Amino acid sequence: MTVFGCSALLLAAIGIYGLMAYTVEQRTQEIGIRLALGAEAAQLRNMVVRQGMSLALAGVVVGLVASWGVSRMMESLLFGVKPRDPLVFVAVPVALTVVALLAVWLPARRALRVDPAVALRHE
Repeated sequence: MTVFGCSALLLAAIGIYGLMAYTVEQRTQEIGIRLALGAEAAQLRNMVVRQGMSLALAGVVVGLVASWGVSRMMESLLFGVKPRDPLVFVAVPVALTVVALLAVWLPARRALRVDPAVALRHE
């Protein structure tokens, strides 16, 4: 179960990273214009991180609600496991949020390396 859980976490991180890298790539021209007009790097980084984390946090909330609802049904299938273990309902969302933050942070850092002149000539 641990191997499958870690595999799922890795796949989620790769998916979030891929989505955010694609989004940053699509917005290269916009980011270059913002940099050329004087936007600070911290503002751009926060914009990308905020966008990615809002999606990730929405997924965590939907997952928590769904798992809370399904946990009673799973009680009959699991032996010796409490259906609504508080440690699990706290630790898993925190771990997912940290992994999502790392997966969003990397494309956000790359967005700051955009040269405005190159970005304006992009496409």
